[in-house]
Amino acid sequence: MAKSSADDDDELRRACEAKIEGTKDKILMSIRVAKSYGIYRKNWQIGSQLYGQARVLHSSIQEIVTIMVVTTTISDSDERLHCTFASRYARTSLPRFKIPEGSMPKEAAYQIVNDELMLDGNPRLNLASFVTTWMEPECDKLIMDSINKNYVDMDEYPVTTELQNRCVNMIAHLFHAPVGDDETAIGVGTVGSSEAIMLAGLAFKRKWQAKRKAQGKPYDKPNIVTGANVQVCWEKFARYFEVELKEVKLKEGYYIMDPAEAVDMVDENTICVAAILGSTLTGEFEDVKLLNELLTEKNNKTGWDTPIHVDAASGGFIAPFLFPELEWDFRLPLVKSINVSGHKYGLVYAGVGWVIWRNKDDLPEELVFHINYLGSDQPTFTLNFSKGSCQIIAQYYQFIRLGLEGYKSIMENCMENARLLREEMAKTGRFVIVSKDIGVPLVAFALKDSSRFTVFQISESLRRFGWIVPAYTMPPDAEHIAVLRVVIREDLSHSLAERLVSDIQKVLKELDELPPRVSTKAAHVTAVNDEESNKDAHVTAVTDETHKVNADRHHLKKSTVETQKEIFNYWRRISDKKTSGVC
Repeated sequence: MAKSSADDDDELRRACEAKIEGTKDKILMSIRVAKSYGIYRKNWQIGSQLYGQARVLHSSIQEIVTIMVVTTTISDSDERLHCTFASRYARTSLPRFKIPEGSMPKEAAYQIVNDELMLDGNPRLNLASFVTTWMEPECDKLIMDSINKNYVDMDEYPVTTELQNRCVNMIAHLFHAPVGDDETAIGVGTVGSSEAIMLAGLAFKRKWQAKRKAQGKPYDKPNIVTGANVQVCWEKFARYFEVELKEVKLKEGYYIMDPAEAVDMVDENTICVAAILGSTLTGEFEDVKLLNELLTEKNNKTGWDTPIHVDAASGGFIAPFLFPELEWDFRLPLVKSINVSGHKYGLVYAGVGWVIWRNKDDLPEELVFHINYLGSDQPTFTLNFSKGSCQIIAQYYQFIRLGLEGYKSIMENCMENARLLREEMAKTGRFVIVSKDIGVPLVAFALKDSSRFTVFQISESLRRFGWIVPAYTMPPDAEHIAVLRVVIREDLSHSLAERLVSDIQKVLKELDELPPRVSTKAAHVTAVNDEESNKDAHVTAVTDETHKVNADRHHLKKSTVETQKEIFNYWRRISDKKTSGVC
């Protein structure tokens, strides 16, 4: 039998009574607050009408609940206002040293942190970094789906471990490791090439120490030979693990390690010679094949067995696709280990690197730990423990998504855009191109004439357009050379490269219109080595230089009106030309 309208009303009335009884105090408070704000109406006084028309009562409750929300928001706006910029969080300093006592709404926290990050540079326009800044949306989704997986939980996430092993095998075959098609390669995923280099260096040190102990020889003074152009992680390895770092000095026009000089520095305490496939400074590949030949000769003469490690952080995913005939990897018998960055030209976001050993004998078993408190026995050889799984998953995605064909196409595009930039910089007539054609797709260039402005001023001026282009000096003994460097990544298109060229030309024109630097001559003073024998000559030179600078200052001196007019005209010319860009 269907319910009557009266039955419906009774049921609704009972529900309303229960609702009111449970929230009576809050409703009365909301009515009082509503009165104080002048938004209370007489027909909302429902206390005496509690058993009146049920439908009217239900409607009244809905309106009162609305008033409760509004008045609560008004009375507690600091905590509940949806608009962050109308809350107190927009007018108070953010915590910098201590965790705050209270909490804040999630919307406010997001807005505030997001606003702080607006002051960061645009990663896509960061031409200082080799690190990948763009991946396909499908891979982004894979990353977010696995961002909460801890890689070390191998029992819990066995597929992730399997994907890492597949990546190790793929990279080992790419680098011509002597392993069979169905044989497992020796290697491990790391958080980057820095950790990979630490692990490879430790393997060399322990193997050298074990050999010296067996021969009854001292094993307390290991050293490693590198070029002065190595990345700072090599210096960290030497300092942290008490290994002497012997650096081959650079010279003008040759900014990579000279293999002959490196071999000359090798002695019985050398645990390895480190060669770089893709110098951070100029992108050049060091001649690993020549190093292998010269070191083999020395080993044969001395009876030593000094090996080679190849730091292929940048070039490891470039050389196999663009220069397949170049012998730098495990095809050379003295190359015992190679590191490569998956987050550079492996095309994965920051946080993944790889180290591959030639065979099992090159990784001392004593360095491998076995743990079982996560389930089964798990071998581990890393400097850290917990780390994310998503970068390893992303690396496997890129390998199967792109294949050899896709990687080759992307690297060719990068090299073509680097060639465009190199040619356009040469056409200006202002720069000397320091980087080479064979190497990492980057362009390093120095000013021919730094008397009016420097590469550091060019770098600073380009920030106005959003570009982040680093300027730096070379290592010893070439520190008097200062260069700009542009790294060409996958996401720097041809049109963006053309825009960069245009912006560099604008900056050069603007800097040309600036007054000459008064301190230029004073900055170019040759150092005197023998202070005692050349004291008088040095004083005379300084005095003459001072007179020249003073004369230049007198010649450049202008009246206040002239100076103000010149500055006004200069900035007006700049502002007239500016119609877009980042300030």
